[in-house]
Amino acid sequence: MLMAHPAVLADLVEQYEALSLLHAEQGTPEAKRRMEDVAYTLCVSTGTRDVHAALIAAKLRLAGARPEGDPLVEA
Repeated sequence: MLMAHPAVLADLVEQYEALSLLHAEQGTPEAKRRMEDVAYTLCVSTGTRDVHAALIAAKLRLAGARPEGDPLVEA
């Protein structure tokens, strides 16, 4: 299975949590679609089928990620 880069996972988690706080699932069709897209991408990126499992998997991977020495994360 391909593994998403930690920066990508962090961004997806942040987007999903922001959309959840805004209750996007009850908002405009565009907001609903964006939330569905982010949830789908999280699931694909973590190899899960449920967004809640995807969030847990992403957070576990992020907790073990080491950005030191990663050229894609260096400032």
